[in-house]
Amino acid sequence: MAEEYLTDDEQLEVIKRGIAENGVWIVGGVVLGAALLFGWRYYHTHQNEVALKAAAQFGQMTAALESNDPGKARQVADGIIREFPTSPYADQAQLTLARLFVDDGQLPSAIAPLTRVMNESKDSELKHIARLRLARVLTDQGKPDEAIKTLGLDAPGAFAGRYHEVRGDAFYAKKDFKSALTEYSAALAPSDAASVDSALLELKIADLGTPAVPATAMVPTATPSNKAKP
Repeated sequence: MAEEYLTDDEQLEVIKRGIAENGVWIVGGVVLGAALLFGWRYYHTHQNEVALKAAAQFGQMTAALESNDPGKARQVADGIIREFPTSPYADQAQLTLARLFVDDGQLPSAIAPLTRVMNESKDSELKHIARLRLARVLTDQGKPDEAIKTLGLDAPGAFAGRYHEVRGDAFYAKKDFKSALTEYSAALAPSDAASVDSALLELKIADLGTPAVPATAMVPTATPSNKAKP
């Protein structure tokens, strides 16, 4: 008999029988749904707490740098990397460690943190920054060929000017002054000059015995017509 033809008492009896037969599954579904909701909320609450803790430690590291306390900055940076290895703050902590090593004259020790950020960071800009700093460290170590290899042949986007400059420094260290001049001049091109210190680049070019070419002068201009005026 179709349910629409059952009496109220008969429909109630059908409902009771359905609950009796499927009650375990209904209760289980409710419990599972509640567990999933609790787990989702717990996960996001935990993630927020982790982010806040990482941010707080990053603030401590920055404060230590500003107060010229490298020992404290290194200690906090190590803690960030150890406790929050997958957070964006870990990349900043690696860059901070590299900077402190360079300041202490420990150039070989700066290579590992810079390489880690260059290869593993999820932030493309930080990867470029780490690559540029690593190339500078290698050049300062007397390894300009490795620096050039690290930079590669591409000059990526907004970082193009800085790549040209650092590559030029590496060529200068090799005493390949012609290539250095080419790279420095490329860094002064109108499309790249905004990302570099133009005045410093002009000094580097002048040190090569070549007058610096202002970026604006590198823009091609129309050739005046030789036709006689009417």
